[in-house]
Parts: sequence; structure tokens; C-alpha cells
Amino acid sequence: MPTAHISAEPGDFAPDVLLPGDPRRAQLIAETYLTGARLVTDVRGILGYTGTVDGRPLSVIASGMGIPSLSIYVTELVREYGVRRVVRVGTVGGIPAEVAVGDVVIASSAHTDSGLRSLEEHGIALSHAPSPQLLARAMSAASVVDGQVHVGPVFSTDFFYSPRTGFIEYLRGLGTLAVEMEAAGLYAIGLRERVQTLTIGTVADHTLGGPSMSATERERAVGTMVELALATLA
Repeated sequence: MPTAHISAEPGDFAPDVLLPGDPRRAQLIAETYLTGARLVTDVRGILGYTGTVDGRPLSVIASGMGIPSLSIYVTELVREYGVRRVVRVGTVGGIPAEVAVGDVVIASSAHTDSGLRSLEEHGIALSHAPSPQLLARAMSAASVVDGQVHVGPVFSTDFFYSPRTGFIEYLRGLGTLAVEMEAAGLYAIGLRERVQTLTIGTVADHTLGGPSMSATERERAVGTMVELALATLA
């Protein structure tokens, strides 16, 4: 039955879901890649669609920005709608020089400063990592899509505008590829709910400066990233 945040009916979502942050990007993905896409939820302007890709059911729904927003939608999708595989497709900020604007990053793990660490118990620092099945499939598919694809750790932060200084250089020294705001939360939910998760991001700007994507370009920066996600779920 519908939840407080999703108005879809039972069966409206496919077991596989693409998860952009931006509702307009969700609409663009649905209109571009899904056959027979139909709107199944629009509560609070968060758009969700279900259709097919090559005859296989697939859904796409926005998650909003940040771990708290994403955690609401993914948890409800899993518990109330039977979703089993979730691939986030969003934008990230590049950290090392070799990761350029427009490149794609597959997040093999996610460091974080998020409050979700307070959920850890018994003094154990849980690893925030994707499902090995999806990671392996994405790495295999990376060789057949256009564009530059990198695989490695990202940093998921609760602070878009952080008052701290120096931490990006620290993360760069550890080989961290990008900064974003959701992957660690998605991976934590995957671990706790026993579902498969993965984050794939397009580099929209860079911590070293230089050109960055506009708001419109960010909305439409889906090509290689979504094609890689679809190949991973195929």
C-alpha cells in the first residue's frame, strides 16, 4: 500500500530500480530509456516511473539530496514494494586530477562523516560497500560503454558546504576518487536490508577547480552513467 512518501500501489515498482537524486533526471531517464514508462508516484514532487528495458521491468525514482532523504525512499522501496536491486545514478565531485569532469565513477566503497555511523554497534566500524555482484557486473560492463570510467572509493558527506579545511587533500592522498552525499547511506541500507546496491556517478565538478557542469547539464548528464547502470542490471 502507499506510504507517507510514495503513492504507488503494490506491484507498481519493478525489482530493479535506478535512483537519481533529481526528479527531473528521473523523468528524463524514464522518457529516454524506458519503454511504456508510466508515472507511479509524485508525492512531494519526487517522481517515480516504471516501464521496461529490452522487455525487462525497470523502475526509476528520485531520492532527493543526501543520506536522510535517500534512506527514506530506499527503505520504503525495499520493505513495502519488494525492490531487490538499487543502482544510484547521480553526480559527484572529482578529487584527483586524473578524474575529469564528465568521467564516470563506480563507487567500490564509501568513506563517510555522516551521522549514520551512530547506528553502528559493539564498537564495530561497518564497511560501506556495494554488493559484490553488482560491482563485478559494473566493472565488466565498463569496458563496453563510451567514456572514461574509474573504479574506487568515494566520500559521502552530510555537508555540501563544509566549514572544515584540509580533508579533501587527506582523502586525495588515500586514493579517494570523488565526493558526494549518498553512497554510504545506500550501502548501509543494502547491508541491513539484504539487498543489492551500487553507486555510479558522473563527475559534474572538481575539487581542484576548473569548469563545472551547469544545473541543466547536471540534470541531463546521464548518458554513459545510465547505460552502464542498465548493462549492470541486464
